[in-house]
Amino acid sequence: MEATPFLALEEAIVKMLKTVYDPEIPVNVYDLGLIYRIDTQEDGQVTIDMTMTAPACPMADFILEDVRMKVESIEGVKSLTLNLVFEPAWDKDMMSEEAKLELGFM
Repeated sequence: MEATPFLALEEAIVKMLKTVYDPEIPVNVYDLGLIYRIDTQEDGQVTIDMTMTAPACPMADFILEDVRMKVESIEGVKSLTLNLVFEPAWDKDMMSEEAKLELGFM
């Protein structure tokens, strides 16, 4: 696969992830730093490693399903493996500058 379509798919995934919100926090999962890895393969296989702000997040199932539905709807994504990981543990330093401003951490 050429670099341009390959990068375009990853950009489309990031753009879609920015539409997924934890209902308890007014910042998307990407800017919160919950997405640890996006791996796209030439055959349209996508693997995403993500975490939650806390291991016992009551909205985890909702957020994971939202990520799954939205990423699988992207043209070029043939299958998605979505891994919920807790290593390394999430902390507020993983948030984007915009997210920190939005939540008053700056």
